[in-house]
Amino acid sequence: MPYKEKDIEKKYYSIGEVADKFKVATSLIRYWEGEFDIIKPKKDKKGNRRFTIDDIEKIQLIFHLVKEKGYTLTGAQDIIKRDMHKVQDKAAMIQRLHEIRGFLTEIKDNLNDKQAG
Repeated sequence: MPYKEKDIEKKYYSIGEVADKFKVATSLIRYWEGEFDIIKPKKDKKGNRRFTIDDIEKIQLIFHLVKEKGYTLTGAQDIIKRDMHKVQDKAAMIQRLHEIRGFLTEIKDNLNDKQAG
């Protein structure tokens, strides 16, 4: 079986990378961080924000509501608060699926090793 490199997924993204993804200014991302409780990036020793995929997904939701659907910040906040349990349930489900995928990948690798040996 040919060697296949695993895709490397970054763990953290800078505020500049996040802003570029949404084609907005970094100041808007910082502003939304102050307005929406769901955005909580980690900060390094220098105080630079480090966003996870989860943070970026939450920013995507805010972007969708505010920029694409035209909601006011208050309207978007209300929708997010009302539907927060759905977001949490979805996050838990995604986390569990990642765990299962990792487990299945481990089993597949073990089977491949046994077949090769």
